[in-house]
Amino acid sequence: MIKSKESKKTILFWGDIFCFYMSLWAALFLRYLEPITLKTFKENLLPFSAVYILWAIIFYIAGFYDIESKISWSIVSIAKTLIIGGVLAIIIFYFFPFLGITPKRILIFNIAIASVFVWAWRNIFFSIATEIDKIKISILGESKEKNSLIKYIRQKPYLGYEFTNKLEEANIILAPAEIKDNPEIVNTLYQMVLSGKTIFSFENFYESLTGKVPISMIDEKWFLENLTEINKQMMEKIKRFVDIFLASLFFIFLILIYLPVAIAIKLNSPGPVLYRQKRVGKNGRIFELIKFRSMTDEPESEREKWKKPNAKNRRITSVGNFLRKTRIDELPQLWNILKGDISFIGPRPERPEIVEELKKIVPHYSMRHIIKPGLTGWSQIHFSDASAEDAMEKLQYDLFYIKNRSALLDTAIFLKTIMVALQTSGK
Repeated sequence: MIKSKESKKTILFWGDIFCFYMSLWAALFLRYLEPITLKTFKENLLPFSAVYILWAIIFYIAGFYDIESKISWSIVSIAKTLIIGGVLAIIIFYFFPFLGITPKRILIFNIAIASVFVWAWRNIFFSIATEIDKIKISILGESKEKNSLIKYIRQKPYLGYEFTNKLEEANIILAPAEIKDNPEIVNTLYQMVLSGKTIFSFENFYESLTGKVPISMIDEKWFLENLTEINKQMMEKIKRFVDIFLASLFFIFLILIYLPVAIAIKLNSPGPVLYRQKRVGKNGRIFELIKFRSMTDEPESEREKWKKPNAKNRRITSVGNFLRKTRIDELPQLWNILKGDISFIGPRPERPEIVEELKKIVPHYSMRHIIKPGLTGWSQIHFSDASAEDAMEKLQYDLFYIKNRSALLDTAIFLKTIMVALQTSGK
């Protein structure tokens, strides 16, 4: 399963690189309107190779190699991402003159042509990936997650999987953990292995494919086996150091913009500059989360309490709307990070009254509080801040992060959050 997914990512990556270089050749032709000599191409090859490495990194950060999610790969989204890469390329060319060239029109042509080439390549790739022979999967037992996984596979045919109810047709059989308690079924699965079938844990397959933990299929034993916090102690110390270092750097920027933002908030509507709200932190500790105020001081209705933070709300001011779109309203939380209330990366903290209600309806909800909450997190880059109805879905992402958190995963979340902010701030 993993091999198939990784091979597709590799093919997609090298296809993008090929498109970048082909677009360079086309851009040079448009620039000079004559056949490109090998000498001209070589002069541009090394500098633009540095740019293409940067573009590939930006593609990764933006999620363009997340085969499972297949974000909107329209020509517009590709072009927007390459424009961000183009701005960084300009910095490379103008601040590192030893590269020998300072292209302007070539870079513009390159971005435009690469957008078309990459868009066409990805459409061809996913058309082929959808039509090729698929790995047939059968799932034992009945559960909400089984139906969810079947729907997920059918919605994403390019993943290369196809569901079948017939065990004899399946290449892979997914077995839930509870099957281990049934000797007869275990023996049947053993015989299937002898006949060439591959048996996977349903829970592990679901987790690796979707980036979520199947919450209704796990029990206390799962937490005992998977959440070994003692193994994370060194990582947590390093993470705390990084939190303090980065928050201190960004805090300088907060100090610089504080006065103009405060004046804008005050002129726009009466009330304090900063908004404080009680949230639940690690081990259930209550703390005050700080933001720039983006709404009026009118009382909050019960319905608004459960709204997504970025959903339309009649109380949001015009200045507040700008602060939210640009994420500037979040900057005062740097103080919460410095104090140790939250980290840069972790589950988003909820209000105490909401937590109490969710604990009654969502199994194992309190487990998200065994680590510090965060400014951004795994669930935020996959799933918008949830309403009460979506809390179960959000928790599945949170548990995946808690189980698999690492310096590499934190870095990926941090970079992808920056990319999402850059892509959406202008909307």
